Amino acid sequence: MEMEGNQTLVTDFVLVGFTTDPFLRIIFFVLFLVSYTLTLTGNLGLMALIYLDSHLHTPMYFFVGNLSFLDVWYSSVYTPRILSDCMSKNQHMSLAGCAAQFFFSATLSFSECFLLAFMAYDRFVAICNPLLYTTAMPKKLCVQLVLGAYAAGFASAIAHTGNTFRLRFCGNNVINHYFCDVAPLVKMACDDTRVYEVILTAVVGCNILATTALIVSSYIGIVAAIVRIRSVAGRRKAFFTCSAHLVSVSLYYGSILIMYSTPNSLHTPNWDKANALFYTVVNPLVNPFIYSLRNKDVKAAFKNVWGRFLAHK
Repeated sequence: MEMEGNQTLVTDFVLVGFTTDPFLRIIFFVLFLVSYTLTLTGNLGLMALIYLDSHLHTPMYFFVGNLSFLDVWYSSVYTPRILSDCMSKNQHMSLAGCAAQFFFSATLSFSECFLLAFMAYDRFVAICNPLLYTTAMPKKLCVQLVLGAYAAGFASAIAHTGNTFRLRFCGNNVINHYFCDVAPLVKMACDDTRVYEVILTAVVGCNILATTALIVSSYIGIVAAIVRIRSVAGRRKAFFTCSAHLVSVSLYYGSILIMYSTPNSLHTPNWDKANALFYTVVNPLVNPFIYSLRNKDVKAAFKNVWGRFLAHK
């Protein structure tokens, strides 16, 4: 703590986490350890499979591999800290540590928004122009789109983090959350937050609106193309092509939109923590399974890679 005038400025924070009960903290530790292990195994395994099998060297799986790459780092921003807090009595986080977690969280979050939007465009091209798909989505364009997603996420995170941590925080330094999030930080601000909220709305709103517009317009075109397909089997195949992406988008965007569209007066610590779990822990965990469990290409690639592995033993 530091004194400035009559105010006590916060220089570090105490994260409450999910519970203070020692027994429940052990249970949470086991649950999050299992989920983190599955998240790393699923995403790294899918990345390795895409790299090793030439049949998956397509634009669609190039984007899926990068989504897994983001999810590995995304879950790593939160879960190791959760595990540490479950087993440690020292749940302090410095102001610099909070800012770093906030920045990396924002970078990965915004990058994933753009990547999911570009994946929607990829599915649009694949369904609406299947014969020109390879020509319309060359490797160079795919790389540019992925790098663009990372660059947009990085730039947005700088604006979002700079806007948040220009505020001074004072009073109680206890954050009733498991990571440094916007809602609890704003409540601790001892500065006028009206300008902050305008900039926050602009940064988050522009990113969400831009990516949502691309996703919605892509799926309008996809639905129009599917309706024109005469055979039931053809429609089912076309829908299945984008079903995994649609589920992933619904989980990710749904939780984020609920978080940021809910008025501050309705935010409660337990509600914020439960909602945040979906995009910080659940989504990175389920994404590799969404794209692989019912996917014939991934199953065939796994059998192929596994067969080559056994043959070389």
